[in-house]
Amino acid sequence: MTRTTKTLAAVITSLLIGSTSAIAQSSPEVTQDSRLEILLDLKEELERENRLSSGYTVQLHNGDLERARKRKKEYEELEENWPAHIHYETPNYKLWVGNFNTRLDADRALLKLKEIFPSAFVLKPDRK
Repeated sequence: MTRTTKTLAAVITSLLIGSTSAIAQSSPEVTQDSRLEILLDLKEELERENRLSSGYTVQLHNGDLERARKRKKEYEELEENWPAHIHYETPNYKLWVGNFNTRLDADRALLKLKEIFPSAFVLKPDRK
């Protein structure tokens, strides 16, 4: 290879390397899949209904549906921040409150709830 060809090859190589780094520094265009919003909404709903976490919950009722609804209304009047969900396990309806990551958090909630719901207890439900 001649000296001119080597110089030309070196110039072309440095131009290519320089243009590649300039392209890498520009802002990338981010495209979000449209299904992501649907998945986030579904995750939020599952968390609200205590179906996603492997944590603890407090059970306030175990029995018929009408009584479970009444107990849920009583709980909602307390204006606590823990979500309440009526869960069906044959043949009973259960009112579960909260979605606690630790047993300590669940026990703290239980202390408050026991004043109004004396039969309340903490459980770690099997998530399906």
